[in-house]
Amino acid sequence: MHGAADLRVDEIPSPGVPPAGQVLLRVEAVGICGSDLHTYRCGVIGDTQVADPIVMGHEFGGVVEGVGEDSADGNGRPLGAGVRVAVDPAQPCGRCEWCRRGDSNLCPHIVFCGLSPYDGAMRPWMHVPADTCYPVPDAVDAATAAMLEPFGVAIHTLDLAKLQPAESVAIIGAGSIGLCILQLLVRSHTCPVFAADKLPWRAALARDLGAESFCTEQTDIVQSVLDATGGRGVDVAIEAASGGEALAQAAEILAPGGRLMAVGIDEDDRFLLRHSNARRKGITVRMVRRMKHAYGRAIRLFETGAYDLASLVTHRFPLNQAPHAFALNANYHDGVVKAMIEI
Repeated sequence: MHGAADLRVDEIPSPGVPPAGQVLLRVEAVGICGSDLHTYRCGVIGDTQVADPIVMGHEFGGVVEGVGEDSADGNGRPLGAGVRVAVDPAQPCGRCEWCRRGDSNLCPHIVFCGLSPYDGAMRPWMHVPADTCYPVPDAVDAATAAMLEPFGVAIHTLDLAKLQPAESVAIIGAGSIGLCILQLLVRSHTCPVFAADKLPWRAALARDLGAESFCTEQTDIVQSVLDATGGRGVDVAIEAASGGEALAQAAEILAPGGRLMAVGIDEDDRFLLRHSNARRKGITVRMVRRMKHAYGRAIRLFETGAYDLASLVTHRFPLNQAPHAFALNANYHDGVVKAMIEI
């Protein structure tokens, strides 16, 4: 990526033999995330500007091709060549006060794949720290391994939400993370679960996955949820869109004392709520920063067979069509939910 909407297929040097503590990964699949699209459209995300050309991509899986000395995987076990892994894109320092207290996702020194100035995974080979690699069962294909990253973010979101039995939940934004959250809620028998998206095919998929869903282009989501709950509102509202109006809607549909989980990233870098509504209800706002320590649980949950990550991957492209894939995804054409780059 050379700048906003300027994505090119270039040649770069092979990374070569991995150093100690790292592996040479043959990348197999990389998902296009909403945050990637934000960077693609604007050339900036939050206060992080794309200053130099970078390789995009942070949702990825691949096969270990070579192993440096003293390389243990994310479970602390020796890692060998030939193992398919899902990779945590976040590399915290492990030494700061936030890492030491267990909040490694908040590390101010974190290296994050595909976020300027750090290269990401849309390339055939790369070095990654061995301890960011999580072996996956043989039955897990490359695209599903890549989907374990948004699934992990969904798990972390519900960790922060601290759901209680019989609490009600609404999700605004039925992209891949919103739909992963939905599946976790449905499997945990949360009732009721509402979901909304501006794209009708995503609202339809949410309905197929078990939500009472609404298309916000056709329905007033605030009034619909309030009507469905007898005017009470929901206990937890999860904003998994791109901030903006979705945040305000999430706050409006909360019951008094409710919790608002902010997952999306606002392209204008603003966070706006109606003050009187938030104050009078005494709502709690939790900001979801990526995930922490969720890969092991994500893999174990997927192994139960109860979660469908494959159906969220609606489009697959080879690496040389990545510019087309980003353009299609950024314009939300052709019923796209998750576009996957297969390398």
